[in-house]
Amino acid sequence: MAIELFRIDDRLIHGQVVLGWGQPLQLGFIVLVDDAVAQSAWEQELYRMGVPSEMEVYFESVDSFVRRAAEYRERGDSGVVLTGDVATMERVVAGVPGVGAVNLGGIHHRPGRLARLRYVYLSPAEEAVLRAIAARGVRVTAQDLPSSTAVPLDELVVESPA
Repeated sequence: MAIELFRIDDRLIHGQVVLGWGQPLQLGFIVLVDDAVAQSAWEQELYRMGVPSEMEVYFESVDSFVRRAAEYRERGDSGVVLTGDVATMERVVAGVPGVGAVNLGGIHHRPGRLARLRYVYLSPAEEAVLRAIAARGVRVTAQDLPSSTAVPLDELVVESPA
């Protein structure tokens, strides 16, 4: 499969993705899946500036990515699919058969979110969505860089006693 990584990172394209994951995985492309960014030429241009010339970047809405996912999987090079939030990744997983794993790479503090790791903060609603993704047979882990240990969802989100 040409898609090496499905990652949730609210910063989307930045150095940790491009260098930290891009070099070890030898990424040839990034697919940024975001309905708003897919419609915004100036945001796309900003994100393109963070990507080296030898790496391609594509901007897709969830619907367009679902339609084109097979094309990305059939490429000869490796790629990463990025979403900026849990809800968008849920829509991707629901629409694209065979997503085996989702990486939580950077979900930062906002009101209503609890710290789970130094780079992962989740609301109860987001935790429920991640559990629903995992219930589809998708391995959900948090890992900021490939050299770090992946933290499984069950260790990341511990149920509170009732």
